[in-house]
Order: sequence, then C-alpha cells, then structure tokens
Amino acid sequence: MAKYTIDPITRIEGHLRIDVEIEGGKVTNAWSSAQLFRGLELILQGRDPRDAPHITQRACGVCTEVHALASTRAIDDALKAYPPALGRLTRNLVHGAQFIHDHVTHFYALHALDFVDVVSALKADPKKTAALAESLGDYPKSGSADFKAVQERLKTFVESGQLGPFANGYWGHPDYRLPPEANLMATAHYLEWLRLQVKAARMMALFGAKNPHVQTYVAGGVSCVQDILSVDRLAEFLYYLKEMQAFIDNVYLPDLLAVASFYKDWGAKNIGGCTNFLAYGNFPQNSGAYSSEKMFLPGGVIAKRDLAKVMAVDPGKITEEVKRAWYSDGPALHPSKGETKFIKPDYNYEGKYSYFKAPRYDGMAVEVGPLAQVLVAYGKGHAQTKAMVDAVLKHLSIPAAALFSTLGRAAARCIETKVIADTMAGWVMEVIEEVKKGNLATAAEWKWPGEAMGAGLIDVPRGALGHWIHIDAKNKIQNYQLVVPSTWNLGPRDTKGQLGPVEEALVGTPVADPKRPLEIIRTVHSFDPCIACGVHVIDPQTNQVHKIKVL
Repeated sequence: MAKYTIDPITRIEGHLRIDVEIEGGKVTNAWSSAQLFRGLELILQGRDPRDAPHITQRACGVCTEVHALASTRAIDDALKAYPPALGRLTRNLVHGAQFIHDHVTHFYALHALDFVDVVSALKADPKKTAALAESLGDYPKSGSADFKAVQERLKTFVESGQLGPFANGYWGHPDYRLPPEANLMATAHYLEWLRLQVKAARMMALFGAKNPHVQTYVAGGVSCVQDILSVDRLAEFLYYLKEMQAFIDNVYLPDLLAVASFYKDWGAKNIGGCTNFLAYGNFPQNSGAYSSEKMFLPGGVIAKRDLAKVMAVDPGKITEEVKRAWYSDGPALHPSKGETKFIKPDYNYEGKYSYFKAPRYDGMAVEVGPLAQVLVAYGKGHAQTKAMVDAVLKHLSIPAAALFSTLGRAAARCIETKVIADTMAGWVMEVIEEVKKGNLATAAEWKWPGEAMGAGLIDVPRGALGHWIHIDAKNKIQNYQLVVPSTWNLGPRDTKGQLGPVEEALVGTPVADPKRPLEIIRTVHSFDPCIACGVHVIDPQTNQVHKIKVL
C-alpha cells in the first residue's frame, strides 16, 4: 500500500494538503490537512462589534460578502435588531449576486479543467464544435469562426511554450473523456466567462458599494438607502441579471450536462460521495427574529442519505473537536464557547495533522455546500429545486441516488445557481412594491444591550457558514468564533476516528495514475475548498519524494 501526499493543489483558496493511501488502483484512506493559521477570532477580541463584518470578510479574497453577511446577522441577533423589508431584500440581492459570481467562476475557472482536456481542443473541428454548441444552447460567439479564433489562441500559447493559466495540467490523462470538439467548446466558454464575470461583480457592487469587501451591511439592515431606492440602479441590476441568466441557461447548464454525460459512472458508483448533510437555509423571506425566519431555500439535516427524512437544524447540536487539530486539547465545545489556542504543528497521521478543527452535528461528520442545500431542498419538496433536479436526472437518465457523488456536487452547484438567478428578479419587484407602499426604511433602530450573545447562520456558496459573537458589558467583543464551510468539509478526524467529509469522499476513488492524481483533485475541487495548498507525494516503499504540479 503506497501513501501519497499531493502538492500543490491549486485552483483553490488557501493552503491545503491531501494525503492518501492507494491500493489496487483505489484510494483506501485519506487525510485532509489545512496548513494555514490566521486566528481572526483572536484579532477581534476587544474590538467594537461593528468592526467584525469588515475584518472577517478579509479572511479571504473570494468569500468576502458572505462573512460580512454572517457577521452582521450575528450582531443583529445579539442586538435584537432585525432588518426591515428593504434591508432584507437588499441583502438577498447582493447575496444572490455573490452566488452567481462564485458558482459560475468555480465551474469554469476552478473545476471544469478536471474534466476538460484543453490541449485536446487543438484537434477539434471548429465547424463541428459550432454545431455542437448550437445543439446545446443559443448563445452569441458560437460560430465556427469564433471557435477557430479560440483554437488559434490556444495554438499560439502551445507553440510559444507559454500555456498561461493552462500550464502544468494533466493533459492526455486517461480519464479525460470529452471529444476534442467538446473540449474546444468548454475552453471557449471558460474564456468567455472570464470576460463576463466582471458584470456579476458589478451586480454586487451596485448595492454593496464595492466588490470585493462590501461596505453596506450594517447592524439591523443596510446603509445603501439611496441606491436601493434608485430606479436606474434597479434597472441596471436587472440588465446584468438578464445577461447572467442567458449565460446560465445557454452555456453553463448545457456545458454541465454535456460533461456529466461522459462521467455518469461517477454518479452510478457514488464516487466522491458522502453520507450526511447539513444546510442552514438561505435568503430570508420574512423580516423579524431569526428564530422565526422562513428561508427561500430551506435548511435541514440529512443522515445516511435518507432524502425522505429531512430533520430540522438544531444549532445547539453543533460542536467542534480539536483532538486531531493543532490546538490545545480540550472537550468538544459549541462554537459560542469555542477557544482558539494554537500549538506548534507536528504532522502525525495518528495524532494531530491540521489547523482545522473537526466540526460535528449531533456527533456526525456532515457535508455542507451546494449539494447539501439542493438535497435538503429536494427532500423537502422545494418546487423550483425539485423541478430542476428532476430535469437534470431525466436528461442524464440517472437516478436521484447518483447525486451522492462528485458528479452530483457539480450538478447541484449549477442547479442552485439557476434556481437563485431565476428568483432574483422577483425580489427586485418586491423592492418596488415596498417603495410604492412607502416602506422606505432599510435598517432597524437599536441600542447597546449590555452583555449579549448572537449567532449568524446562513448558507453561502461553499455551504453552511456560522458566526458566533459574545458582546461584553462594555460593548466590546469578548469572544468570536467562525465555523466556515471548508472547516465542515475539510476538517480532520474526530475523537471517534470519523473521517471528515472530504476524507470520506476520497475513499474508494479510482486512480489511474498516482503520479497524476487527476481523479483525487477532481473530488477535492468539487467541494470548492477555501484554503491554499502545498503538498508532496511520498512513496513509503522507496522513501522517494515525488513533486507533483497541478493546474
């Protein structure tokens, strides 16, 4: 049995190390190790609570708005200051724009290249590529001349020896299955989205003031009063939204279905699948106390893949363990009482091996993210989600059980994107109705309550995000804890030896060539990790260290 440490895993955010054992062409064991300590919780102690949304969204250059939202919701909860209708709707619009930007960018820039052989596109016939694109959707820049131009750009890269963003790929790997024409089409759409994603960012900035790092979320609502009341701003938002919908309907969804049709065995065999799932829910549909919120996308817990039994989320059942993490040992604690006391790292497969804690829900390791949210919504009969899931399953001729896989995770991200994008225009109309009624307030009034605690739980593009804040009698932050989606998904084993979700998902993954572990990277990327990576590959039989470059 050979043990491999994969390094670097790029196309993610932060530092991640994945160790696997491979026997008989399959992964038999896995370890996920976060290699970066930041300690934002410690930075926040003693500060004004209103600083938290601005500091926490600096945790990442990608996940900015989401931390601002969860942090502001935690402060809202502590102050009992809940947004009025316009404040709630504005937050939903900005948050929805984040999903569009994040999910489509993840598919094309971060994940699709695990399925698409870019160099193979040089062999494609542009006319056949145009015919393929026309059969899948109706989108501009899809003629044979357009694809020929993309092919010429690729050829120039290859002949110059400068592949740019396509360098160091596993081109020619035996598990790249798309024909050259599909590879050329997907590569062209990759480049098209790089151009178009700027407009998704502008959507966020229209009511978030800037992107990244939104500025308009404040305790009790939002501060962008004149922006949300501007007819021109609302019209511009809808214009960009329509453009995003056209790309999702005619490019993203068809590309996803085209790719998935060549990898249906990954669904049939549940390759890359997990067992338990958690979603907090997303996009509040009523204003008032968070304990009585109705979410557009419902929250819930699924145990043992039982879609017929979606349980309600009880935040009191969330704990974090540190037995296998580089923190001082202690009992499993609820995040509201969590401690962040790091120790010097010393990598030990049987001991501590990660800066991530091990979050658990009612003692279970649970996957969070688009697949968890879509499964919960599907299990609870959410109309829009159910219709989209059923359509995708029918198109691919696969059962619902196939969703428990890496393939299902990629499909769920696309389904969630479309469901959200198709709903956002309705929220703009709700804004207009509130203005017509004269309900112009965008934030609730509040006073410092003295000592208070609050929680901000919301689903974000990568999954269930929670912020917990403890405000002391002097109106300063006494304690602050974040449990982010990647901690849920990429956390280590716990005291009972339960693998974290990514570790579980990797077990059983077929690997054609351990020195080019494309299949492992494919599953890791499907979780959209928010940590950067650096990895080595070690052969315990020869003690040889293999350095692997990954696009």
